[in-house]
Amino acid sequence: MGTPDRADPGADPWFPFSPCTVAGCLPRRPAAAGAVRRAARWAALAAVLPAGVALSPVVRRLAPARRTRLLRWWCGAIAAALGVRVRVTGRAVAGPALVVANHVSWLDVPLLAAVAPGRMVAKREVGRYPLLGRAAARGGTLFIDRERLRSLPGTVAEVASALRAGSTVVAFPEGSTRCGRGRGPFRGALFQAALDAGVPVQPVAIRYRAHGTAQGAGATDTAEAVDTRAAFVGDDTLAASLYRVAAARGLVAEVTVLPPLPHGAHPDRRALAAAAREAVEAVLGVETAPETGGREVVAGADRRPPPPHGRQPAAA
Repeated sequence: MGTPDRADPGADPWFPFSPCTVAGCLPRRPAAAGAVRRAARWAALAAVLPAGVALSPVVRRLAPARRTRLLRWWCGAIAAALGVRVRVTGRAVAGPALVVANHVSWLDVPLLAAVAPGRMVAKREVGRYPLLGRAAARGGTLFIDRERLRSLPGTVAEVASALRAGSTVVAFPEGSTRCGRGRGPFRGALFQAALDAGVPVQPVAIRYRAHGTAQGAGATDTAEAVDTRAAFVGDDTLAASLYRVAAARGLVAEVTVLPPLPHGAHPDRRALAAAAREAVEAVLGVETAPETGGREVVAGADRRPPPPHGRQPAAA
């Protein structure tokens, strides 16, 4: 969930790694809202965010239907407080499911929680975040230690158990955030949990756009094009990213909930992961450049080193 990776990809070629960088992917002169509007957003966020965390012990005691409604409202209120317009297409499947989405920003988390409330899968570092870490733990987040591959089977079993118990589980199978212009492979490990639990997989596509905010070369992408202001990549900090989103003018988040992939439609986790990624790509596509011969391009990309000779992926 929503934190850039700073680990050296050469240390472990199978550690989730994003090629996106702050210098290469984020806009140099983003279109900004006025000072009064920015101040109003900070005031709204200061009211909405702590209130939700403080009330979470009470909300957990409510009936599931009411708890879900309040969670949807709170997460939607976070986006509204930040001035982000949200467009949702499609509807989440009723009942337990593994919801999987491409990953651009920490903002993906409240967006998905507003559309498909469930238990999030996040890396363990998120649990140490001030305020947000406590909210994540209280919300039933399933933490994964990505640096210890030996712990992965236990995490998969924990996710499968949550699914069997009737929970919806939300995961980002790319394993790291990208700027939104390109996407990484969907790793198959967590898809095994859906197979073991006998539940469908619900792909979701997330895209951030600029609405009428282009102000010349380097300002943002053209109006209605992919907008990278919400991206949380490279050496970016949570504070800097939060400030950028709160100051953004014309930022639109598009969330497309795609038809579920029914249990049994794909023979194994790799095929299931590939099918989910293809469904997301069908909505988002990829950005290409003529000089690359049509290959996928990510601005500012640093190519990942090849794996050591003879080494095989340990937990795909």
